[in-house]
Amino acid sequence: MDEQTRYEAVSSRDARFDGEFFFAVETTGIYCRPSCPAVTPKRKNVRFFPTAAAAQGNGFRACRRCRPDAVPGSADWNVRADVVGRAMRMIGDGVVDREGVPGLADRLGYSSRQVQRQLNAELGAGPVALARAQRAHTARVLLQTTALPVTEIAFASGFASVRQFNDTIRQIYARTPSALRAEAGTGSGAAAREARTTGIPLRLAHRGPYAARETFDLLAGETVARIEEVAGEPGGRTYRRTLRLPYGTGIVAVDERSAGSWLDARIHLTDLRDLTTAVQRLRRLFDLDADPYAVDERLGADPRLAPGVAARPGLRSPGAADPEEFAVRTLVGGAGAERLVEMYGKVLDVPCGGLTHVFPEPGLLAGAVEEDPALRALAAALADGGVRLDAGADRDEAEQALLRLPGIGPAAAALIRTRALGDPDVDPEKRPEAERWRPWRSYAVRHLSL
Repeated sequence: MDEQTRYEAVSSRDARFDGEFFFAVETTGIYCRPSCPAVTPKRKNVRFFPTAAAAQGNGFRACRRCRPDAVPGSADWNVRADVVGRAMRMIGDGVVDREGVPGLADRLGYSSRQVQRQLNAELGAGPVALARAQRAHTARVLLQTTALPVTEIAFASGFASVRQFNDTIRQIYARTPSALRAEAGTGSGAAAREARTTGIPLRLAHRGPYAARETFDLLAGETVARIEEVAGEPGGRTYRRTLRLPYGTGIVAVDERSAGSWLDARIHLTDLRDLTTAVQRLRRLFDLDADPYAVDERLGADPRLAPGVAARPGLRSPGAADPEEFAVRTLVGGAGAERLVEMYGKVLDVPCGGLTHVFPEPGLLAGAVEEDPALRALAAALADGGVRLDAGADRDEAEQALLRLPGIGPAAAALIRTRALGDPDVDPEKRPEAERWRPWRSYAVRHLSL
């Protein structure tokens, strides 16, 4: 898009482009999402940025009306397999917060300077600035949805100090943390206790229509006892599952009923530092950063797919909450996965209903399943890095590494690539006509399967 096209999107308040770019107004010092309901500024006063971090880095503050930091992420990061796309997926997963820029660069196979240069050149912000913008958003969510102590929120959001936290919140939101909290009325002790016992309420934003029924049907058909469950009747179901996270464990719940442009969720964590990672894994599982307008436009032009696209607008290609777990489940099947959970799964300190375990780690399985050579080989490869399925993994390399393992054929490798790695452009059957579905072949396969 050129700048004139972007301005036309802003003038028409087109929500299709929320998260794809941001605009800032020089006369007010505010940056917004394209669909902001405020009066459209004059063209000469508008600047455009590819990321919220770039707008913040240029001194602009987040709009209080449209909350641009809460928009879905750009679908480009799911499609792209280059260094920038992989870096953005890993930053979203909290790699910079946990391992710093050197850790991010090492995972990408580049020097820190190269990563910094490429991100700055394309996105207008480096990895530190991008992670900082994400930390600020996490902090705002905690301030406005819980009554947890401010100091606890600062470190849970990934900030290194309370001073850094205070300075960042003032710069981005032009308010103190206390002022943000006062607006939401989350200052009572009772609310703080509720956040610790019942979890953090969240709204998981998505772009355009969302075919929730089909997504929940798929998840309901795949549930593994003790780590997952789907309760309720179609149209009002709740999906719940346990998560193994970098600092602890979590239990998440997502409601099927879409409240406008988001799904309601609740996350309970043993360590709040895992919030950003848990949210990103839910976003990948429910494919919330997809661009249904682009997908439906491309696939709807195909006579074979057009009826399904019309009947199911906003159909998603779900990912996986735990890529390594999904790879193991693909290999052993549902019944095999339940046996592994029963025999080797970690028991939760505080079970919640039917959720009692966390899926076993690959390192544990590698040393425990001697009777299954294929499972042992996969678990060992996942544990020692021979197969990488993290958010920034190279998808081609991962698929080739999987195919070298016993027991994993092309169909299984393609499924893992689609779900565990979130690749939107996979056709396991390699149909000749699928070339015209690019880069959304995974969505086409979903339509054909229904």
